[in-house]
Amino acid sequence: MKEKLRIVFMGTPDFAVASLDNLIMHGYNIVGVVTATDKLGGRGGKQLLQSDVKKYAVAHNLNVLQPEKLKSKQFIAELSVLNADLFIVVAFRMLPEIVWSMPKLGTFNLHGSLLPKYRGAAPINWAIINGEKETGVTTFMLQHDIDTGAIIMQRALPIEAEDDFGSTYDKLKMVGADLIIDTVESITSGNVTYQPQNDSLACHAPKIFHETCEISFAQPAKVVHNFIRGLAPYPCAHMDFYGEEMKVYKVTHEITNHSHQIGTIHTDKKKYIKIAVLDGYIALQDIKLEGKKRMAIQDFLNGYKWKD
Repeated sequence: MKEKLRIVFMGTPDFAVASLDNLIMHGYNIVGVVTATDKLGGRGGKQLLQSDVKKYAVAHNLNVLQPEKLKSKQFIAELSVLNADLFIVVAFRMLPEIVWSMPKLGTFNLHGSLLPKYRGAAPINWAIINGEKETGVTTFMLQHDIDTGAIIMQRALPIEAEDDFGSTYDKLKMVGADLIIDTVESITSGNVTYQPQNDSLACHAPKIFHETCEISFAQPAKVVHNFIRGLAPYPCAHMDFYGEEMKVYKVTHEITNHSHQIGTIHTDKKKYIKIAVLDGYIALQDIKLEGKKRMAIQDFLNGYKWKD
């Protein structure tokens, strides 16, 4: 049955690689892999960069398609020739109906939240930023509106106090890879059930930009702490440090009364730097000053040349 089921997999980053690898390890027949086009980047913009999914697919001799336009006649023809029974999407672009409606078993997507919560481009980041204690992954059928299709399966994951975006991403990547297998088995067995999403419970997880990542210290310490956790290690929260941009990867927070102006920097220039917030302080632990290496705060203080 696995060998006869023809699957096209669509994805781009390493989050998707875990799911593709799990399908291969379970013996599924991947007749095509659709991923982002190669682009120039790196130092000098002269290095040809390939997506993580493409690198994996090439290493495993899989058929790779890299369309610039998902509605192009050439791409649609290439997909049609593959005669796929099922499309699986993990961290890829929004698909047009002419694509997602093509296979007879439909197209399902793996999303990094417990839908309908955190629909959108950055569900893991926003769950942590908002102080959630739990997140998870959802498989659902694609339809016209993004992240709104009928739910097939979900799996929850606790967000621990020490978790940041990076650690949660890594956990969900593996939980999602297992859920992909369970979902395929459910669909092919004929025992699948589809649960419509309750739109009244929905919240959005919009794309994050550089300006989104600027820290506002005019908030409670725990809120600021969660904001930094939710962006670490990428794309990373940042602050102004005496006229230079400082990326902040890890902090601790202290809740205490004080009379300092919000956002002021306090340091002994040897062991700590802390910033005043509404109800206490944020203490920097792991940072990167513009043009410098990432380092622990004491290492930074040992070498920093203080200005008058």
